[in-house]
Amino acid sequence: MSVCLTINAEPRTLDLPPDTPLLMALRNDCALNGPKYGCGLGECGTCAVLIDGLVARACVLQLCDVEGRHVTTLEGLTTQGQLHPVQVAFIEMAGAQCGYCLNGMIVTTVAILNQTPDPSEAQIRDGLRFNLCRCGAHLEIVAAVRLAARKLREARV
Repeated sequence: MSVCLTINAEPRTLDLPPDTPLLMALRNDCALNGPKYGCGLGECGTCAVLIDGLVARACVLQLCDVEGRHVTTLEGLTTQGQLHPVQVAFIEMAGAQCGYCLNGMIVTTVAILNQTPDPSEAQIRDGLRFNLCRCGAHLEIVAAVRLAARKLREARV
């Protein structure tokens, strides 16, 4: 069977069973390695993607769940070779150490800032609470989100 969806703004038809985990299709069949396999239970956030602009866990979704939808991965945040402001902010603020949580933190931050352009620290922490960071880079991550929010607001002016 085939499943049709849009991945990173590109219409795709994947000749895979509809019950194929989205994460496995993205990594193995589309060569998109931004989303990582972490817990496999949708609890750690390392597999986060945007589906129609909302953050979702790719490890617990099947292709049939996203048929006809728009899926954006970490790679899809880059536009014409330019990193997304959230990606730039994470680099500038050293918002990652081991990289385990980085995909989920960045993708979730994009979703947060799309809904709340100027979040408080409490809103940032609440929005990221289901993304696990094993290194303890929480202060740098919060600082990166605040910087990204500022960059996005300045870009809109």
